[in-house]
Amino acid sequence: MSSNSNHFPQWLAVTLLISVATMFAGNHVAARLAFDNGAGLIIALLARSGFALVIMASLVIWQGQSLRIARGKRRFQLLLGLMITLQSLALYSSVARIPVPIALLLINSWPIIYTLLNWVLSGIKPTGRFIFIMVTILFGLVLVLDIPSWFNGEQALEGDWFTGIALGGLSAVFLAIAMRLMDFQLAQMSGSVRSGFSMLFVVLTLMIVGISGVVPNGMTLPINGIGWFGLAALAVLYGTASSMLFISLPRLNMARNSPIVNFEPVAALFLSWWILSQTLNTIQLIGGAVVMFGIVLLSFSKRPS
Repeated sequence: MSSNSNHFPQWLAVTLLISVATMFAGNHVAARLAFDNGAGLIIALLARSGFALVIMASLVIWQGQSLRIARGKRRFQLLLGLMITLQSLALYSSVARIPVPIALLLINSWPIIYTLLNWVLSGIKPTGRFIFIMVTILFGLVLVLDIPSWFNGEQALEGDWFTGIALGGLSAVFLAIAMRLMDFQLAQMSGSVRSGFSMLFVVLTLMIVGISGVVPNGMTLPINGIGWFGLAALAVLYGTASSMLFISLPRLNMARNSPIVNFEPVAALFLSWWILSQTLNTIQLIGGAVVMFGIVLLSFSKRPS
């Protein structure tokens, strides 16, 4: 019997992934809400990673997974933890400096970097159709986030703009490397065990960074109820989305459906408009339609193996 028989129906897999992408987007909007109300970078990341660690540890216990890591894989697990830590620091630093949807546009360029890594390191050349659809999605994301208006002077650039852009780009690089490690060096490990060790590494590293004071005001607590709400929401949304993804991952047919996570910046745009009082214009709505078209088209296309 084909392993495809274990996969969810396509409509259910798409619905779950869009829901997960929306919660991940909400996590970043909540983070910006917390930052705008006094929360420090490290305290926000500790809240998110700590809650995720509790969930991952619970999954490991529930599934009865072995915590032993093969000797030859330990260095790759440590490297994965480092990449996740750097990616988290870079992305949240970017979110704190530039509009949330733009930071997510940058992080969502990771599949392109990942594809290039696979091409260079493993000779896995992407098909022309795959490249065309990915370019279409990126073009739609550029429209939905109204990137041109940030560069033609219609909207003023903040002082931290270029730093935020650089950090967002770095977060995509770190995530692409992490995905490569999971797919090629740590593929045989249980996802919950692998993620649990990664979250443990992140939490311990962030605690050291926070206590050392390397990041100015990194451990600052929110100054009001809105900030505390944002801090709690980012932890719950990220933890819930992560647990949903890992529990259902074997049945989501990610080889076919992983590009659907590109919906995250679109969801962030609407959530930012609703919660952070951003507005939508005609170009952004057209871009959203282009992105959704690309996602639907790509979800029914085969990716290079």
